[in-house]
Amino acid sequence: MTTYRPPRMKFGIFLGPFHRVEENPTVAFDRDLELLEQLERFDFDEAWIGEHHTAGWEIIASPELFIVAAAQRTKKLRIGSGVLSLPYQHPLIVADRFVQLDHMTRGRAMLGIGPGGLSSDAVMMGIDPLDQRRMMNESLDVIMRLFRGEVVTTETDWFRLHEARLQISPYTHPHPPMAAAAAGSPAGAQAAGRHGIDMMSFGGLSDASGEALSRTWSWYEEAAGEAGHEVSRDQWRVGVPFHLADSREEAMDQARAGYERELVEYFSGTISSASQPDASTLEAGMEQGGVIIGTPDDAIAGIERLLQITGGFGEFLARAHEWGTWEQTVHSYELFSRYVIPHFRGQMESKRSSQEWVATTPDAKISRAAVEKAFDDAGITLPTPEEQAAARRR
Repeated sequence: MTTYRPPRMKFGIFLGPFHRVEENPTVAFDRDLELLEQLERFDFDEAWIGEHHTAGWEIIASPELFIVAAAQRTKKLRIGSGVLSLPYQHPLIVADRFVQLDHMTRGRAMLGIGPGGLSSDAVMMGIDPLDQRRMMNESLDVIMRLFRGEVVTTETDWFRLHEARLQISPYTHPHPPMAAAAAGSPAGAQAAGRHGIDMMSFGGLSDASGEALSRTWSWYEEAAGEAGHEVSRDQWRVGVPFHLADSREEAMDQARAGYERELVEYFSGTISSASQPDASTLEAGMEQGGVIIGTPDDAIAGIERLLQITGGFGEFLARAHEWGTWEQTVHSYELFSRYVIPHFRGQMESKRSSQEWVATTPDAKISRAAVEKAFDDAGITLPTPEEQAAARRR
């Protein structure tokens, strides 16, 4: 398999968010906003905000409201719905609101779409979970037509439109940036390919995960080709959660309790009804390749591995979490920004080349003769090496 490497990889996070049931939601919302401010300082490109209505952990019900608040606190970070569950809202309202966000953020708002990640949300609304993917496609078809400026009259078993149209055109041509979640089933990948929009997927570093992600890309590429769209791997966001520290042992100690609590209490104990491989300990999760825990070098190796097993992608999308303290979490992102992001943006080659040239080129080094001449020209006695060393210590 030929591996695609983008000339400038992008980096973002998927913010579910994941907060313990016992936490104060008011404080948690504010911390989520503060995290996005930090990520902008750390030169991340994007953040995707989830929509959920049940289960008590992923507590943001309206990505649009969060995007508005975050846009006021940032300047360049692109912020999207990650994802907006299309079966839960009328497609005209979705299109109308995101065109407004497109204008209010000057093109920084992104529309991420999906069928809805929690069956409990659908059950609570009286929606059959088996209908969610069909409903997503029906809604997406209408949204794309509205974005193109069409007048839409159509009817399904759950919405109607009569000569519907947008009253303002998108700020971004031809429409706000869009991506579909593609995880597990072919539905998301096929929907994204059919409309030529971007795709986001989550996986791991194992061979089995690589095979699953490669199938997802094949579904996307095939659907795009059938619809007459040209797509590239730059349109694919692929993610794995990470936690970094100054040493691998320190990272593991910081992340262990939070990781295991999240797996046991939420993913296994609350929302999962299927039998899954045991990853309830941090060591098991690392062994299975589901997480990157360690130093920036470990993160670089993990992303290189992910590029290899998938064939390549345009953006690394990390799943946000709170496995450590707030200070440890911020430090993890800071380490990622300082040492991992520049590696994949091609920003290190020039620095290394310049350093190596100076280190190996005698004429480029500081000349002692030039320093001695400067003292002589000034009529001042050159300090001895001991005097110079003492001056540096002071």
